[in-house]
Amino acid sequence: MSDYFVDVPLRWSDMDAYGHVNNVQFLRLLEDARVVAFSDWFGQDRSLVDEGVLVARHEIEYLAPLTFRQAPVRIGMWTMRITPASFDVGYEVREPAGSDRTPDTVYARAETTLVLYDFETARPRRMAPHVKDNLLSFGGGEVPFRWRRR
Repeated sequence: MSDYFVDVPLRWSDMDAYGHVNNVQFLRLLEDARVVAFSDWFGQDRSLVDEGVLVARHEIEYLAPLTFRQAPVRIGMWTMRITPASFDVGYEVREPAGSDRTPDTVYARAETTLVLYDFETARPRRMAPHVKDNLLSFGGGEVPFRWRRR
C-alpha cells in the first residue's frame, strides 16, 4: 500500500434509513478521492480526468458501519496492475489517526479498474510513459480483501 491519502468529507445525504453511509455512497467517496489524487499525481493543468479515463470495474468490501459525522474519512490510495491502456487503484477507507472515534477503524477496502479512453475515437488509448511513471510511483500491493486470505 501507499502512504498517499485523501481526507473526504461526508454529506448528510450519504446516510441510509439505518443511519449508516449507504453502500452506493462509498463509490462517490472513492470517486471524490480519485479526482483529488489525479490532480495531485498528474498536475492541476492536465489531469488524467481531463485527458479521458473511464471506470471499467469496481470491487468493494464493507468491513464496518460508517455513520455520519462532521470529520472526514481518510482514504488511502495506491496503484497496481498497470497495463498499456489501464490500471487498478486500491483504496482503504478508514478512520484518521488522532480521531476521537475508534482509531484506525477500516470501514471498507476497494479496487477500481480504470481505462484510458479517447473520446474522439471512442476507443481505449495507450498510456504515455510519463503517466506510467507517475502511476508506478504510487504503487502498492494487492488490496487485502478477505476472499484473498482464504
